[in-house]
Amino acid sequence: MKLILIGGALTLAATIALAQDFGGQEDQDYAAQLWQAMQERNLAGDDAVQAFPYEGTDPHGMMLETSYTDATIDGHTGALVIKRNYGPEGVTVDQVLGSPGDHLGAVTIMFRRGEDYAPDSGNWFWAKYLPDGSLDQTPDGMPIAGKAQGCIDCHASAEGEDFLFTTNADLR
Repeated sequence: MKLILIGGALTLAATIALAQDFGGQEDQDYAAQLWQAMQERNLAGDDAVQAFPYEGTDPHGMMLETSYTDATIDGHTGALVIKRNYGPEGVTVDQVLGSPGDHLGAVTIMFRRGEDYAPDSGNWFWAKYLPDGSLDQTPDGMPIAGKAQGCIDCHASAEGEDFLFTTNADLR
């Protein structure tokens, strides 16, 4: 995609093109299907199975839980990485284990879609949910779902080619 700057601002056409690559209605609908699939398997929501939290860092949270599984959305089965992001700064493992809902700030996911979804970024679909399952938003109001460039830019620096910092597992 070519961006055209006029007077230091993106043209309307470029802004619309960017919105279509990230956070549009199709991405929001797909993210809703993923949240529903996670809830059905007790991987998200009030009844989510809890793993042992570990120390985290920004932008995710001061304590994290990461789960690796797969999911089937629209007939496609792909790897699913679920990260629960806890805070605030100074929160302890015992506090998170004792009352996870009081400390959960967000749930971030990576779901590996089909081979030609986003080959330059491992074909990952990214989403950031608030604890109630609604999508978090960027400061300018764009829902965080789809080909989230901020997520991609950061995760591109992970070792290997899987865009994951926490494992070198073969998640196809």
